[in-house]
Order: sequence, then structure tokens, then C-alpha cells
Amino acid sequence: GNIYWTDHGFNLIEVARLNGSFRYVIISQGLDQPRSIAVHPEKGYFFWTEWGQTPCIGRAHLDGSEKVVLVSLGIAWPNGISIDYQENKLYWCDARTDKIERIDLESGGNREIVLSGSNVDMFSVTVFGAYIYWSDR
Repeated sequence: GNIYWTDHGFNLIEVARLNGSFRYVIISQGLDQPRSIAVHPEKGYFFWTEWGQTPCIGRAHLDGSEKVVLVSLGIAWPNGISIDYQENKLYWCDARTDKIERIDLESGGNREIVLSGSNVDMFSVTVFGAYIYWSDR
């Protein structure tokens, strides 16, 4: 198995084996302030949130190839990101818009607001079965 992470200081996304070996950078271009990552090994994708000058939700293959932006409008401080493996949906929370939203993880379409609050400052989100869990800073 592998572990993926963002490096906020160097604006990189990296991967390594669980024991720390074979560490390498998979994305080093076009990132400003990457935040969170979710991995879908079965489909061969990973997803990330970006807080920088152009906030977005991105997707790439597990080796970093075929990088695409799935969401770039109506997004400000996307924090946590989570995959609903049964429904093939991608969820994220935004600390500035105070929303949890979701899209189809393949197409990026069918965007929906799942939860909207005020002054909530959502930090992370996880989906398990019929439940959505989130943390508030």
C-alpha cells in the first residue's frame, strides 16, 4: 500500500510506501496551497483540495498523470475531502462558504449542496454509509 500527502511548504503532492520507502513527488506544477487528499485505489484516482490563488478541487491518476480541475467556481477555502465509494460521489467542505458539497467523482457534474450553515468553519468531512461526519474548528 501507499500513502499520499500534501506538503504545504513546498506546494507538492507526494507518495511513498507505508514504510516510508520509495518516496517521490507526483505533482509539483500548478499547485499553490494544496490542503487535503482522498484516494480511490479501485478507480486509480486521487483527489485534492487547493486553497491558493485559484481554489479548486482536482483529480489525477495515482501516478500524478492526467491532472484535471473538477470544481473551480463558487469555492473559496476547500478543506476536507472524502469519497463515497458506493455512490461514486466526492464530498468536500468549505470553511469560507460554510458548506458541504458533492459531485460525481468521474465527471465532476451534478454538483449539490449537502449542508449549509453559518459561521461553522468546517475543517474536515468524512462519508460512511448513509452518514456524513464533519469537524468544526
